[in-house]
Amino acid sequence: MKSNEQPPVVFLVGFMGAGKSAVGQYLAQHYRRRFADLDRVIEEREGRTIAEIFQNSGEVAFRRFETETLRILLSQGMPSPPQIVALGGGAYAREENVRMIREAGAVAVFLDAPVEELLLRCRREPNAHVRPNLQNESVFRRLYEERKPLYYRANFRVDTVGKPIEEDAHEVVRELGKAKILWEES
Repeated sequence: MKSNEQPPVVFLVGFMGAGKSAVGQYLAQHYRRRFADLDRVIEEREGRTIAEIFQNSGEVAFRRFETETLRILLSQGMPSPPQIVALGGGAYAREENVRMIREAGAVAVFLDAPVEELLLRCRREPNAHVRPNLQNESVFRRLYEERKPLYYRANFRVDTVGKPIEEDAHEVVRELGKAKILWEES
């Protein structure tokens, strides 16, 4: 990458509980990058929570909102477009979303962990009771098994087991560096 070029947008992908939002926020703070959590952007646009969207409009409507919002982010249709985006767990499972990310020249980093670890992390979250796909463990496990092979389409994979968020974030930066996408810490 030439020094005067803008680095590509980095998308953090993976299953719920992988640490996408936490790693994204850490990267934004320490590398002076703008960060967006796609689920939070959807909530702002729709004026309701993800749980409310699932409950009142269904998953099909939510996935449509997700793709529309991703399209806006990628088209730079925001006043200060993000440079790091945490995708919801199902966003990278949709072929249309993956295609848009690739066509935009963005980079996807898969934050990975075993299903048992992800389940434990999700159950410890304060908002665990409102996560639609966490209410039934067998559904959680089935979704994980369905989506995991799709996450491997990402440009890079970072194992997040047994490490603090800071270490996961620095590993993301190391992976980007291998592709000549260089970030300087602030």
